[in-house]
Amino acid sequence: MRIAILGASSQIAKDLVLSFSEDQSDDLVLFGRQPEVLAEWLKQADLADRYEVEYYENINSQQPFDALINFVGVGDPARAMEMGSSILDITAKFDDIALHYLQNHPDCRYLFLSSGAVYDSDFEAPADGNTPTRIPMNELQAQDWYASSKLHAEKRHRALQEFPIVDIRVFNYFSHTQDMSARFLITDIARAISEKNLFSTSADKLVRDFLHPSDFAQLVYRILASPKTNCAIDCYSQAPVDKSTLLKALQEAFNLQYQIVAGVFGTNATGKKPLYYSLNRKTAEFGYQPQYNSLDGVCKELDLYLRCAGKVTASDT
Repeated sequence: MRIAILGASSQIAKDLVLSFSEDQSDDLVLFGRQPEVLAEWLKQADLADRYEVEYYENINSQQPFDALINFVGVGDPARAMEMGSSILDITAKFDDIALHYLQNHPDCRYLFLSSGAVYDSDFEAPADGNTPTRIPMNELQAQDWYASSKLHAEKRHRALQEFPIVDIRVFNYFSHTQDMSARFLITDIARAISEKNLFSTSADKLVRDFLHPSDFAQLVYRILASPKTNCAIDCYSQAPVDKSTLLKALQEAFNLQYQIVAGVFGTNATGKKPLYYSLNRKTAEFGYQPQYNSLDGVCKELDLYLRCAGKVTASDT
């Protein structure tokens, strides 16, 4: 299968490329604003002879693709806050590239990396198949722009039912390769462990569903191998994990030192979300069966991260 990866410089895209590299049958072309940076990454990953890199403007001059996967977006909540409403234009710009390509190649599949943030819910309860989307149009806040950009793209996609477009809503994702300076709960914890710092957090209830890279890759494989359709699906692991359980497990496994204090911590780029995960299992219709639960996936990737960083893990002591 010949596949175009848009936004290939994102870490989740790179993780997928590494997963694809284990299958010799796929032909990938990586698109980015700085192809030379992608070319250097491919060289470091020993994949320079396997895959091409290109500028976006050259997508139509390429041999036709069987699928486009669009990863263009913001991977850091702090960065999303800084971008504000400009994220609407950026998301639309690269979505337009893909949709224009589909107009000329209607049999090409299009996978769009969306987010659980499209629900724009308070997530006092997890999402499910009946969760409505709520956008406060008269009182838009900084945290609403990211959700609005993804929601606008999804609405455009549902209006194009004649095209095979699948929106993949990622709620939480953790990989040992991602940028640990990003302001997520799990990256804040990873830095604290790596730097042997005290991690401070609130007593607020928090439940997260961390997707493991291999489960994300499995999901993409399943979609590409399934009959063509136009829909949106929610990502999920075998089971989510609450913050208390996560902290205690990481204390035991990695000697995380933490304290519960009053106050609010972290960057809420898309708003406060106590139960940020989904019970919608439409994804299973593609044959998707996650191999990891959130806690096991986090522990596996955190151990890899610490080893790659030259840190001693609990299993070494």
